[in-house]
Amino acid sequence: MLQVAFIKENKEDVIARLAKRNIDATEMINEAISLDEDRKAIQTNLDNTKAESNAISKEIGNLFKSGEVQKANLLKEKTTQLKETTKALEQELNDKVNALTELLYKIPNVPHESVPKGKSEEDNEEIYKEGDIPTLHSDAQPHWELAKKYDIIDFELGNKITGAGFPVYKGKGARLQRALIAYFLDKNTAAGYTEYQLPHLVNEASCYGTGQLPDKDGQMYHDSRDDLYLIPTAEVPGTNVFRNVLLNETELPIGITGYTPCFRREAGSYGAHVRGLNRLHQFDKVEIIRVEHPDNSYKAFDGMIEHVKIILRELKLPFRILKLCGGDATFASAMTYDFEVFSTAQNRWLEISSVSNFETYQANRLKLRFKNSDGKNELCHTLNGSSLALPRVLAGILENYQTENGIKIPEVLLPYTGFDMIS
Repeated sequence: MLQVAFIKENKEDVIARLAKRNIDATEMINEAISLDEDRKAIQTNLDNTKAESNAISKEIGNLFKSGEVQKANLLKEKTTQLKETTKALEQELNDKVNALTELLYKIPNVPHESVPKGKSEEDNEEIYKEGDIPTLHSDAQPHWELAKKYDIIDFELGNKITGAGFPVYKGKGARLQRALIAYFLDKNTAAGYTEYQLPHLVNEASCYGTGQLPDKDGQMYHDSRDDLYLIPTAEVPGTNVFRNVLLNETELPIGITGYTPCFRREAGSYGAHVRGLNRLHQFDKVEIIRVEHPDNSYKAFDGMIEHVKIILRELKLPFRILKLCGGDATFASAMTYDFEVFSTAQNRWLEISSVSNFETYQANRLKLRFKNSDGKNELCHTLNGSSLALPRVLAGILENYQTENGIKIPEVLLPYTGFDMIS
């Protein structure tokens, strides 16, 4: 959530940077400033009314002490009127604060100045590419055919049990999935991240804290009886670990990692590009989350990018990095880089990680602050990244490592799988 003070001090810049998202935010920004001015005016009126009431109460006490009962009773009528005015002003102030907060929740984060303007993924900038695309044998198949051939992922069984987008991993497919999770967590903890086991259901406040609500309302699975949401990513419970927390500057930076299943309704997703593991309603992901000093967050962002690079190099998968344009970036992100692996069998790039810096946007919602060297409270910066999302990594391994005799296992995963071939 943007701070009102920041909006007022940088009004034209905020409008210009939000235009990178293809949003004309002029009306929303003007309304936010107007609501805040109204709020301040009501607050001043309320403070003055309370001060006047307190002063009269003291005067009444003095009048009773001096025996001037009639004057005291007249003033008591005045205090009754002031109390009614105070109650009305408090309600008006509460309504104004709620209206302002509701509006601020709807304004997305301003993109970093280096983020390109654009409408969709076609306008993203490729900034890095690494790895050789393998040459496959003539009978190479996409992963959904390989999954059926080697009986390692059953999409039809998942459809019977639950519905489309809920696959069942079997045998070596399940072991390979577990191997990837363990490998990712080991890489993250070796890099200094503390492992957390996090809840898979979160409350509404947690969804507002990281920006899923109100922006993604309807895209998450919601249990109306208990008013809880199935997590769309470990970012939500992981970042909310720090909700309403005041840190000491010496405690920064903080890095955590966690494996969770993720649940997304993906309403409106259909077509060949979402076949197999390409897009699911339930999938596994290992996340990395950082809480940083504002002065260090973009250095940390670069470090997260390098960390994901190392993992993909060890898996020996061809990959590229995209800087997302304003129109393709997530609601709460100031800057996002996407990693994609090349699926040789599908002849297309598959997104397998997003690394984002939210600057103070989430921290303001979360009330996540640190006490700086001057003793003042300051908002932290939050960052998160997939390290990694499993379905498309698994799809990339199955397709790029396939041979005529079976599917080889990446060398780095052999200590985790206990086998070197799926056949």
